[in-house]
Amino acid sequence: MASEVKVPTLGESVTEATIGEWLKQPGDAVALDEPIASLETDKVAVEVPSPVAGVLSEHSAAVGDTVEVGAVIALVEEGAAPAAGGSEAGRKQEEKSSGPVGGDRSETAAPSSGDESAGNQTLSPAVRRAVLEHGIDPSSVKGSGRDGRLTKEDVLEAAKSKGSGSQAAAQASETAPAASASAAPAGERREERVKMTRMRQTIARRLKSAQDEAALLTTFNDCDMSAVIATREKYKDLFAKKHDIKLGFMGFFAKAACLALKDVPAANAYIEGDEIVYHDYVDISVAVSAPNGLVVPVIRNADQKGFAQIEKDIADFGKRAKEGTLTMDDMKGGTFTISNGGVFGSLMSTPIINPPQSAVLGLHRIEDRAVVVDGEIVIRPMMYIALSYDHRLIDGREAVTALKIMKEAIEDPTRMLIDL
Repeated sequence: MASEVKVPTLGESVTEATIGEWLKQPGDAVALDEPIASLETDKVAVEVPSPVAGVLSEHSAAVGDTVEVGAVIALVEEGAAPAAGGSEAGRKQEEKSSGPVGGDRSETAAPSSGDESAGNQTLSPAVRRAVLEHGIDPSSVKGSGRDGRLTKEDVLEAAKSKGSGSQAAAQASETAPAASASAAPAGERREERVKMTRMRQTIARRLKSAQDEAALLTTFNDCDMSAVIATREKYKDLFAKKHDIKLGFMGFFAKAACLALKDVPAANAYIEGDEIVYHDYVDISVAVSAPNGLVVPVIRNADQKGFAQIEKDIADFGKRAKEGTLTMDDMKGGTFTISNGGVFGSLMSTPIINPPQSAVLGLHRIEDRAVVVDGEIVIRPMMYIALSYDHRLIDGREAVTALKIMKEAIEDPTRMLIDL
């Protein structure tokens, strides 16, 4: 008897999703509640479990198709045994449904044997594109995603290692006969059209909406990170031993933001219609890089949490973002956002607010700079910080005051302990 696999309820106001990846192919055995497909929603990836144990008999939708909540996307034969060679048909269907959109089919021919030898694993479209682009054999890369699946970051790291390890070979090949270099046509130019993921479409729509609706302005300041660096260095071992988590910079900035938002409540509020909604709590959205784009999970009640719990929340978000296991509830709400572009090397930026929020703090890289302290030129580890805000709600004086409070708290962390 065939059981229908339907798109589950995806969360409040979410009515449809996109088939991002088939985790099981027709002919594969599946256990009860075993994930068989991954759906991409506006915010997160959601796995669809099998309602029964048996064999997946067919897909009712292809990778990239938009499906509504309650729609049938597959059939599972309950209690059946997998047929010999059944998964081979499934792999052919997967290759057909998830190939490059509008691209040259010949581009997928070379690495296809690698896909099949990688433990018959199914590669997501993003991972497959990275494999093709960098010429990586997926069977030679250890996956860090859920159930050992490959992520785009795994492929990029393997490409870096491959690039550094092949420099000597590349130099030696310069003396090889010219005929060997003619294998690839000189000056060949290629294009590939890939449909935007649902998450990327949502990110684009929300950011553009923020620019269209809000009166965006950014104010800057800089922080001397000496005190925070010294504090981390002094207590990092004791902190890690007691709390089983590293003491990072984000905990300091989250607590500094809580101090500022308490004194400047407009930066922790948002506009709804013709009303201003103020909050007596601080839920900090933390921008985290995920394989499919930027996500902003929320640290609930950050103003009531200590450094250890904040650092644990951030580490958990980062791990689950990489694995693609963040949930819709992780993203809901948020009254203020912190985005750390410094981890990618950014010196300065003007971050865009995360609607309906009215302010976002941008962090940047730390670098030694010459500054004047007590009339003397000294070298200090400095960081530029930026506060973008909605000028409809937050006046310039309030924005500058909030950022100044954060700067003072970072330069003198004792302020955070005695609530100054």
